[in-house]
Amino acid sequence: MLELNIKTQGNPGSPTIVLLHGLFGSATNWGTIARNLGKDYQVVVPDLRNHGQSPQDRDCSYAAMAGDVLGLLDSRGTDSAILVGHSMGGKVAMHLALNHPQRVAGLAVVDMAPVNYSHDFQDVVDAFRAVDLGGVQKRADADAQMAPHVTLAGVRAFLLQNLVKRPDGWAWRVNLDALAAAQDEITGFPDQPVDARYRQPAAFIHGELSDYVQPAYEPEIRRLFPFASLCEVAAAGHWVYAEKPQGFMDCLERFLENLNEGIQP
Repeated sequence: MLELNIKTQGNPGSPTIVLLHGLFGSATNWGTIARNLGKDYQVVVPDLRNHGQSPQDRDCSYAAMAGDVLGLLDSRGTDSAILVGHSMGGKVAMHLALNHPQRVAGLAVVDMAPVNYSHDFQDVVDAFRAVDLGGVQKRADADAQMAPHVTLAGVRAFLLQNLVKRPDGWAWRVNLDALAAAQDEITGFPDQPVDARYRQPAAFIHGELSDYVQPAYEPEIRRLFPFASLCEVAAAGHWVYAEKPQGFMDCLERFLENLNEGIQP
């Protein structure tokens, strides 16, 4: 178990929400959402292992990442929390909920399903490795070197949040070697115990333009999460809460309201 770097918002006496970022992200991705939720909740936002300012380790398994989050709850004396996870963070949240359901008061999974995806992220790895860190004078230099591998400027801007300037020069703050080696593990989803079920409310919030939550995946979602509800955000892709923050918050707030009132979907 690794001790994760965290950011917090809100009143410590309020119910706890933990926000989990996706691959190559960090706690800062949730900034606006965390501030909005901080009005009613104690919001805890960690950097997952091998990301942001958290420790690095070769083990990129979902069991290890979920164990880190469980340790975070233990260290704060939090018996149970609402988990909200995007992409890879959604798989961390699902794995924790299926294996320690008593610690998860509610679950919101953002644009992710409990399935093995067939793609990898080698193009992103190649983009990181294309950057000559020793020759970078400014962030735009790294952006130009990444461009042949990642054509979308918005995606490059997101990836370049991992570029930091240290006293000895520019560096990446993600553990690129460990993440690259674990591509199959990260794009997959671990086998669960045959009787594993999360029998509390679970919202699957997904983008209309994204293919990460498809109708073909719904049976597996409902098998593992029998009280799941699906909420589609119009005109949003995979980066639901960044692309359409109001649509995302509409789905999340509706789920939280029903959760607080004890309404099953």
